[in-house]
Amino acid sequence: MWIGWIEFDVLLGDVHSLKEKRSLVRPLLAEIKRRFEVSAAETGLQDQHRRSLLGAALVAPDRAHLKEVLDAVERFVAARPELELLSARQRELHSED
Repeated sequence: MWIGWIEFDVLLGDVHSLKEKRSLVRPLLAEIKRRFEVSAAETGLQDQHRRSLLGAALVAPDRAHLKEVLDAVERFVAARPELELLSARQRELHSED
């Protein structure tokens, strides 16, 4: 069993309040969950209105599938016009490690 996650540091575009931030982040996380069947959440910087740390995680039977999904999530986030992807970091762990 493989466990993998990806963390994103994103800069949001024309956002001037935490309410506007939520209106961008919530639909993005919902779409990531729906499209890729992963768990996703805002994991940090909740008190800053222009930055956010987002994370997505999944469990997969093999490493190839894990990498395929995490890479697809990264491409999806990077392609979003309403944000700038500052960094993305992937990690993976095998159950026997």
